[in-house]
Amino acid sequence: MRARSLIVLAVLLGLVSACAPKAVPLPVAGPPHFPEFIEPAVPNQSTGSPLAEQNERAWLFLQAGDFRNAERETAVALKAQPGFYPAQATSAYIALAKKDARGALAQFSKVTDAHPDYAPALAGKGLSLFALDRNGEATEAFRAALAVDPTLTDIARRVEVLTLRGLQDELAAAREAARNGQPDAAMRAYRNAIAASPDSAFLYRELAGIERTQGQSQAAIEHLRKANELDASDTAVLVMLGDLLDQSGDVDGALKAYTSALALEPDPSVEQKRAALRGRVELAALPEQYRAIETSPQATRADLAALIAIRLPGLVQAAPVRDVSVLTDLRGNWAERYIGPVARAGIVEAFPNHTYQPRSLLRRVDLAQATSRLLMQIASAQPSRGQAWIGARARFSDMNAGHLAYPAASMAVAAGVMQPTADGAFQPTRVVTGAEASAAIERIRALAGPAPTTVSDRR
Repeated sequence: MRARSLIVLAVLLGLVSACAPKAVPLPVAGPPHFPEFIEPAVPNQSTGSPLAEQNERAWLFLQAGDFRNAERETAVALKAQPGFYPAQATSAYIALAKKDARGALAQFSKVTDAHPDYAPALAGKGLSLFALDRNGEATEAFRAALAVDPTLTDIARRVEVLTLRGLQDELAAAREAARNGQPDAAMRAYRNAIAASPDSAFLYRELAGIERTQGQSQAAIEHLRKANELDASDTAVLVMLGDLLDQSGDVDGALKAYTSALALEPDPSVEQKRAALRGRVELAALPEQYRAIETSPQATRADLAALIAIRLPGLVQAAPVRDVSVLTDLRGNWAERYIGPVARAGIVEAFPNHTYQPRSLLRRVDLAQATSRLLMQIASAQPSRGQAWIGARARFSDMNAGHLAYPAASMAVAAGVMQPTADGAFQPTRVVTGAEASAAIERIRALAGPAPTTVSDRR
């Protein structure tokens, strides 16, 4: 009886064995058909399980191009455990391999909705979106995958390519809009380009250029600062930033920007801007009376001393100091600090009664005398320059060679510092305007060349 039972059991086991599905031999190893696909990793708790083995077999069939057996293996795994998300991702990759991008996207999205940090599904979602020409969304999915797994180098390269492609499209659109006089469209396109490539300094610079033309100075300044932060070697950014800061009243910031630009690349035009800005700063710090000289209809001896001391400090400092007695009429005069050095240098002489008479009107003969002394200072340092005016003998309709101021007037005219009238008169007693005095000192400064910008009172 026992023997009969054993025979029946053996028959039953044979029948069960015959009915079980036979394992399909794995494909011969070879180059993967889809090297861009990211193999779905199995969670640690499932490693070594039959499900993990089933999913690995499906992946090997997929990479061999055997979709039928790949689908068979994933179907078996998902039948055993429908929520086994690595097999769900593998099934989505199979759909993508079969060029069903929409179906693949739906499957990948189902996985990422349940497991938002699963890099293989995020990468597959990006590949599906890319196949559907939804490049912006594809880039976002790829970046999400990289955030989870930075070792996905192929995905990183895809992000770079897509970013560059999107950047090129937006940049072309931005520049085209700018050329066509569509600033709003241009700014939108630049902002889109920046979103695609937030570390591209030149995008912030070009956007700032459009904003500047639209009067959006503060936004332009912020974008230029960002551009400088990303690329400190772009002189164009620093110059534009300096211009805008100057216009907004941030003088210190503008000077810093111009100085930084010049440190990178010498440029006469930028140097001129910086010098002009420094000049305005210095002018603003000077007495109000000095700033009013240019518009004064009648210059004074105090005005002339201030112009010389402030604009020609090098010539004042280089002149030998004369023993000048205490000037009795300077106390309380706004130009007292300037008159002292100029008088001690003998450029504008004091009167014998120990007065300077700062409020006296300045006449052309006085300006010519001061000019001649300054020209002699220049000639002593640059003899070749002095040949143009030393010993000059001009002809004036109202002044002969015997006039006490004739040599000084001739020298001033020969040097181009002062000019006679159309009929050849010098007009020695005519009162000089503030603008005339200022222009004469500027011409002397041009002849003298670079000089120190500060004046030390002579003791």
